[in-house]
Amino acid sequence: MNVRQMTAKRSTRRGYSVQRMLKAAARSLGELVRPTLAAILTVLVAGGPVWAQDQPQQQPAPAPERPGLPTPQTPAQEVYTASPKNPPIPVSLGSSKYHYTRAPKAFPSLIAPYRPIQIPEPVLTNSPRVDQLIHDGKLELTLQDAVELALENSMDIAVSRYNPWFADTDILQTQAGGQPFGITGAEIRQSFASVPFLNYDPTFTTQISYDDRITPVNNPFISGTGTTATAASLASHTATYNNNVTEGFSTGTTATLAWNNMRSSSGSTFNFFNPDVTSALVVTLQQQLLNGFGRFINRRNIMIAKNNRKLADYVFEAQAITTVTSTITAYWELVFARANVEVQQQAVATSQRLYGDNKKQLEIGTMAPLDVTRAEAQLATDQQNLIIAQTAKMQDEQILKNAISKDPLAANFINVELVPTDKATPPEATEAPSFEESIKEAFQKRPELLEQQINITNAGIDARATGIALRPTATLFAQYTSQGLAGVSSIPSTTPGGPPTITQQGFTTAQSQVFQNKFPDYLVGVNVQIPLRNRSAQATNQRTILQLRQIEAQMQQLKNLAVVDVRNTYIALQQGRVQVATASEERKLQQQTFDAEQKKYQLGASTVYQVILTQRDLVSAQGAELRALANLLEAKAAYERAVGRTLEVNRVSIADAKHGEVDKDTLIPGTLHGKVVGTEDLINLLPDGSAQK
Repeated sequence: MNVRQMTAKRSTRRGYSVQRMLKAAARSLGELVRPTLAAILTVLVAGGPVWAQDQPQQQPAPAPERPGLPTPQTPAQEVYTASPKNPPIPVSLGSSKYHYTRAPKAFPSLIAPYRPIQIPEPVLTNSPRVDQLIHDGKLELTLQDAVELALENSMDIAVSRYNPWFADTDILQTQAGGQPFGITGAEIRQSFASVPFLNYDPTFTTQISYDDRITPVNNPFISGTGTTATAASLASHTATYNNNVTEGFSTGTTATLAWNNMRSSSGSTFNFFNPDVTSALVVTLQQQLLNGFGRFINRRNIMIAKNNRKLADYVFEAQAITTVTSTITAYWELVFARANVEVQQQAVATSQRLYGDNKKQLEIGTMAPLDVTRAEAQLATDQQNLIIAQTAKMQDEQILKNAISKDPLAANFINVELVPTDKATPPEATEAPSFEESIKEAFQKRPELLEQQINITNAGIDARATGIALRPTATLFAQYTSQGLAGVSSIPSTTPGGPPTITQQGFTTAQSQVFQNKFPDYLVGVNVQIPLRNRSAQATNQRTILQLRQIEAQMQQLKNLAVVDVRNTYIALQQGRVQVATASEERKLQQQTFDAEQKKYQLGASTVYQVILTQRDLVSAQGAELRALANLLEAKAAYERAVGRTLEVNRVSIADAKHGEVDKDTLIPGTLHGKVVGTEDLINLLPDGSAQK
């Protein structure tokens, strides 16, 4: 309701002569001077009762006037004056700016991937802004300040912020070929399709062994140890150096490269080389042909993990919406409670004045004792109502303290008085033109619906993957081996025209033979494994399809709940505006009634009982107007939550700003010098905690 409309309504309930004069002026001045006229009307209406009392009374026989009663003033009379405030600064929660999807790199520090990252403990103290806003034992804050402090200090936000980071670790886990752990809110945490395992991180394996042994020989003729009368023995020494690298690929391929070397010597005389060196280069490829074939089946968990990372943002957004909405509600509840205390204090002051005046008149014999008793009873009732209002104020203040602080028991915060500076003013129209438009907006923005859509997508991925896992396992494998053999020959070799020589070859000769493909070996084959009846895979596939259908049904269930939520908040917001208008008019009329009754009382034409009744009605109307205003503002916050625009309205973003605006980042646990703790930069920390240049 704008000022022009309020002024017009006020003018219809004032003196007939003033109204006729103003209407004539309005007709003559026309539309161009209506704003000026509205301002004049506001001044006249506000001062109407005073002006009426200051006029000389034309009475034939004026009665002696009784002492006047103070006119109760209420914050509700100034609720339409918005307090000045600066435009809010966008707040970014930065959940996507800090992530753990990348492991520390092996360059320049080779041992970086094998060291744990450093993540500091969560910050459990209030943010510095709390201290900055405290002055003289009071914390004055606007609604925007309360929202920002809640996002900085809410423990619900602090706990929920870890959920996206858990999702980051799942992406890192699945990109290595592992199984994700899952996150809160994800119906499908991983795919249970039984497919051949693939490790996407290359694995280097090296084996070095030395074997010295003396073996008893039962047949010396075969072993070459000669004939003796006792049991013969054979001494040998073997040194093995084996190395291989294995890596899996998302096509269903596994590649292995092995380089094996062995040096052995023994007491046997039957070997061509003693000691000898054996080397082999082995390349092995395995390709899944049925179960486990293709990029989709082997990247299923990666796709699910990346989808769940988006889902984690929606879960975080839902928590942020809940926090902001509850903070707004707590803020306006405190505004109402403080204003209600003022109303009750003024009611007590009026009752005390009335009781005191009546008591004096009783003492001089101009008033009956019953009137004094009634005034005293009203004073006791108002004092009781004041105590109730003060108790509600302290409770609402504690609720808001808990919302905007991590530690409400902090020494510099526990006894601080919260002073909200924003006035409870009727908000501008924010609801959609129609209920249908609100539903469309809710379906596009509500976090739980977006979460469920991702759950449906992941369930479809799992169902398709388990369908592929129904196939038998058929593996095509191929192997290439190139070998080399060299050593010291115990048989002298002769060349034409030359003396006999002993062949002495070693590691380099064996490697030359390997890379010259002197002794190749080629192997190709197929390995087929067919599970008879296949009941285990069938059960898994059927369960995933059932789960998909259940999640689809839950989606419709959530939509239906959203429709009810939007409908209720839409109606509450519209009705709240009407209730504020009617409550405001009722308070004005009760104010006029009280002023008139007070005037009659001063002239001796009314009784104390009637004054008490009108005063009680005025206080009730003032409280009803304050309550209606608070309800309207809370209904606005509830409607914005229902359609999913809470963060948008309060200029809060989950991710980082991408539009060139300078965002105000909240305190993010797990960061160091503006970067997340957990990246490769932290491997090179100096002893004092700073990063190396």
